[in-house]
Amino acid sequence: MTTPPTRPEEDAAAATSEPAPPSPPTIYDVAKAAGVATSTVSRAFSRPGRVNAETAARVRRIAEEIGYRTNPMARALHTGRTSLLALVVADVTNPFFFEIIRGAEAAAAEKGYTMLVADVQESAESERLALDRTLPLVEGLVLATSRMSDSSIRVAAKQRPTVVLNRVMTDVTSVVTDNRRGTRAAVEHLVGLGHRSITYVAGPEASWVDGVRWRTLHEAGQELGLRVRRTAPQAPTLDGGRSAAQAVLATPSTAVVAYNDLLAIGLCQELAARGTDVPGDRSVVGFDDIFGADFCSPPLTTVAAPLRATGAHAVGLLLEQVGTRRPVVHRPALLPARLVVRRSTGPAR
Repeated sequence: MTTPPTRPEEDAAAATSEPAPPSPPTIYDVAKAAGVATSTVSRAFSRPGRVNAETAARVRRIAEEIGYRTNPMARALHTGRTSLLALVVADVTNPFFFEIIRGAEAAAAEKGYTMLVADVQESAESERLALDRTLPLVEGLVLATSRMSDSSIRVAAKQRPTVVLNRVMTDVTSVVTDNRRGTRAAVEHLVGLGHRSITYVAGPEASWVDGVRWRTLHEAGQELGLRVRRTAPQAPTLDGGRSAAQAVLATPSTAVVAYNDLLAIGLCQELAARGTDVPGDRSVVGFDDIFGADFCSPPLTTVAAPLRATGAHAVGLLLEQVGTRRPVVHRPALLPARLVVRRSTGPAR
């Protein structure tokens, strides 16, 4: 019998085809090589305390030798554990979040967890979308300066253990800086320099902290006999501070308290560009003591927040809930704030 001739395109395909790559080793391969049951291999990775120490070590050594890697998502189907946490930040380019992220990641790693960071760019809608995608994957959630409503946060908290930063909620664990005391310290510092009128450069309307700082400033003004004003809400960025300069210059105030350091630095830059001296013509105070606040021009007087400690403390409270697998709502954790005086404030003219 003669073999039917092949078509040219079949010859070309046969000549250029490559063998399929080998399949990655499975848990069954490890079990066979180690001479144990697959359930023993599974426990050696997920619950090593329930396997003989010598057996567990041999299983891990053989797995390493043959290139086996555990699949955390598959294991989660059985254990409900992914060892993943999520930290949602309003704007990852804002230096305010740098130390919070560092503190949170370090605290998570110390307990064997990996921290996923989601940047939602100051958008409540983006924040909700990020939660829809990450909540099925993680065991707990930290919301840093959330722009969502309280009701939206409660919906997330019903699905996974949750801690919120810079916002007080009665039914969700919160970690906040002592904004009232910090704001009062800033006002008293300015009064001590002879200032009798202060303009507050407001931050985002959705910011809980913005409301606290403005109310405290207004109350202090009434108590101390100060003239206190407020600008329209601004984005918490350098550009937001530059945009606020015109409104600030339109007032007779000799001092300014800005919602955050980025606003304060941007304001100082624009005031200098318009020929207004800081602090000679106007003193400026920011909030948070971010990276860069001490080497801008002039170095910024600011209300410092313990940012790294805030991230670490939030993760500690979160893992307490994750460990018990039940909601544990603490009283709001209040971390101290302190005034750092630099050269952006001076005597009133």
